[in-house]
Amino acid sequence: MATAVATRSFSRAFQRSTASAATSSTRFTVRPSRANAAKQFFQQSSRRQYSSGPAPARSKNTLVLVGAAAAAGFVVGGLYGYSTQENQAQGPIPEVHLKQGSGGQSVGVFKPTVEDYQKVYDAVAKLLWEHDEYEDGSYGPVVLRLAWHSSGTYDKVSGTGGSNGATMRFKPEGGHGANAGLNVAREFLQPIKEQFPWISYGDLWTLAGVVAIQEMQGPTVPWRPGRQDQDESMCTPDGRLPDAAQGQDHIRNIFGRMGFDDQEMVALSGAHALGRCHSTRSGFEGPWTFSPTVMTNDYYRLLLEEKWGWKSWNGPKQYEDASTKSLMMLPTDVALIKDPIFLTHVERYAKDNDLFFKDFSDVMVKLFELGVPFKSQPEDRYVFKAQVDSA
Repeated sequence: MATAVATRSFSRAFQRSTASAATSSTRFTVRPSRANAAKQFFQQSSRRQYSSGPAPARSKNTLVLVGAAAAAGFVVGGLYGYSTQENQAQGPIPEVHLKQGSGGQSVGVFKPTVEDYQKVYDAVAKLLWEHDEYEDGSYGPVVLRLAWHSSGTYDKVSGTGGSNGATMRFKPEGGHGANAGLNVAREFLQPIKEQFPWISYGDLWTLAGVVAIQEMQGPTVPWRPGRQDQDESMCTPDGRLPDAAQGQDHIRNIFGRMGFDDQEMVALSGAHALGRCHSTRSGFEGPWTFSPTVMTNDYYRLLLEEKWGWKSWNGPKQYEDASTKSLMMLPTDVALIKDPIFLTHVERYAKDNDLFFKDFSDVMVKLFELGVPFKSQPEDRYVFKAQVDSA
């Protein structure tokens, strides 16, 4: 908890700037001064590391820095605000029929407000910051993977799959090989569901994905409610999610089925800036970057700048970096620099973190909304303020 508070306190001192587009109020950029200072701090003092290289040995002075930052974190508090796009236009809020009241509400129809969804965001963010015991210091990557995989089953031809339904709750879909280990994220978020029983699992998982991205210093991702949970009969067949052992043709088949173009496919792959693979789950092992809990464009830079060779081990074929042999890339990752069209987008994102953040935000909005029968309009999406930025 101390390291989480220290990290949060430091991050609050360096506010992100915002940039507005025609249809969204999305935060795209991390200014160089903030990024450099954050990089130095995280390398020296936190399990939540920001690094473009292996972390140096920690010194005794680190403990003093962490203690001071932690103390500051207890002094500095703040409420977390929200805003809506298009001058705070508010669209229809889904009605939720409860068998039992929640949050002081009486039994019957409960109509969640924007403030209610803000409370859910804050509760997930609080849980992420208070529990830094998970592998690299955050449950954020596995929570994002849950949101991604629950949405990435969409088929544009049949209109089935996607985040509407949250059918990974059931064994047929939860047991798919690509979903191995996601019980960790589902169990992590269950207390939030119990705290806010009116929110559907589909809305909770995707909103938690937004929280994970923003709290790991990624871009703002606009979001709107409207997903309805479904029963086991609606589970999707196995094979709809990417197979990491494949190449560029497989990438186009899987993502094309969802309705994504080449640029969006490369942007979606940027989620590999976060987290790591586990030999006990996917069979693969290791992180993609030196900063698995802080979002940057390092994934693309490392793809281009490092020399990648086959890892010598007893597991499935994967690449390792020649410099440190501590990083990994999957065959689907390296396929992005083998394909000339994919490569152009990798190069663009490697050069421009702001561009990557903008496109990543856009494509995550699209992913999380695939197949959802919204009653609201795109301009009604909500933009939540990250706890990591609150002063």
